[in-house]
Amino acid sequence: MAQYAIMIYEKELPGGVADIPPEILEAHGRVPAQVEELGASITQALALQPNATATSIRGDVVTDGPFVESKEVLAGLFVVEARDLDQALAVGRIVPIMDGGVEVRPLLG
Repeated sequence: MAQYAIMIYEKELPGGVADIPPEILEAHGRVPAQVEELGASITQALALQPNATATSIRGDVVTDGPFVESKEVLAGLFVVEARDLDQALAVGRIVPIMDGGVEVRPLLG
């Protein structure tokens, strides 16, 4: 099976995780079982610290903050094993989103 990154982009919330509505958190808790029902599997799931904790490197310059300015930030990602892109997209569609989007990208290797 191929591996895909399922990247979650959301507006950054002032209070971080504490500001995520309980129904969204509960829906995220159901994702692993839903992924298995689709015949795929999550090999890794990562939630990222707030955007303010990012440090960027451009050439020889190191700066505080994210690499790019955007109204949405990368909030977390899953690595899934799926038989093909269609199955990976089905996984991406079940990820609960408040006010952002999901990007599905094949991994090399």
